[in-house]
Amino acid sequence: MKAAKWFARKDVRVVDAPEPPSPPEGWVKLKVLACGICGSDLHEYLAGPIFIPMTAHPLTGHSGEVILGHEFSGQVVELGPGVTNVKVGDRVAPDACQYCGKCYFCKRNQYNLCESLAFTGLMTSGAFAEYVNVPAYTLYKLPDSVSNEAGALMEPLAVGIHAIRQAPVLQGDSVVVVGAGTIGLVTLAAARAAGASMVFSVEKARARKEFARKLGATAVFDPSEVDVIAEVKKATGGRGADVSIECIGHKATAPLAIDLARKGGTVVIVGIFEEPSEYNFFNITATEKKIIGSLAYAGEFDTAIHLVADGRINVEPLVTGRIKLDDIVKKGFEELVNRKEENIKILVTP
Repeated sequence: MKAAKWFARKDVRVVDAPEPPSPPEGWVKLKVLACGICGSDLHEYLAGPIFIPMTAHPLTGHSGEVILGHEFSGQVVELGPGVTNVKVGDRVAPDACQYCGKCYFCKRNQYNLCESLAFTGLMTSGAFAEYVNVPAYTLYKLPDSVSNEAGALMEPLAVGIHAIRQAPVLQGDSVVVVGAGTIGLVTLAAARAAGASMVFSVEKARARKEFARKLGATAVFDPSEVDVIAEVKKATGGRGADVSIECIGHKATAPLAIDLARKGGTVVIVGIFEEPSEYNFFNITATEKKIIGSLAYAGEFDTAIHLVADGRINVEPLVTGRIKLDDIVKKGFEELVNRKEENIKILVTP
């Protein structure tokens, strides 16, 4: 089968790979319907290995070269022994987290913090391929009202919902989201769905600013044009936002996200960072701000599917490109690197 495999930094190739075998106990084999290029895929392409292990992973045993792709929808084509939660023919959106189920964190239902956590498409074979095997416990059925393309966006939407719950965002809160890429936009939509009274977006890219407005941003502030901190304070009675969420992962945007929150406010860090930031932590002490990390999700797929199925969140307009697997490097990774302003989510089909 065709598959897009990561070999090294700036070295992703479409190769002939063995089709996954019949799934083992508790696993299923999926035909990939659509798979989005995620920011983490792009990070691995540009600067990896970041999450890709170079020695045997404790859960999967995988290291080095790997078939990328974890934001996807698929159709069940084969069941391993003991699988009862899905049947052949079901369309599903798979959670990308694979976990041990035995450690302290798994027992607290915080599987995203599992001591042996693995991500499909990073620590084991992913969905930039025709077929992929995954654990049955990662699967969420898609209702008929949710398309294959929307199904591929359940993973990033779950990331946004988890970030909102980490704060948590309460009805009437003011929220500022730093970044209007895919994660920033779905986080904005999730904040709206949670009942935020005002949701501000901080973004420079022209097309992404328009997407933020279409998804209901109260205002969009471009830091190259205005003093973003002053604008957010002006809109919130001089206080700053109740909740600030960082969705970029740049050394300059994490300090900005902290400064955008009011005294006693909450800052949620979602972005994936390639280099450290500097910050004077006395500013946190003196203002009693709370800083919370947010990694992936821990059961938010059901919520994401319901919010899309009942129309409260529409993710399909975020798809700005549809390509075939053969074109993933030139029309996918390089397109996202070189034309960031014009792209949100590029979906790949085998």
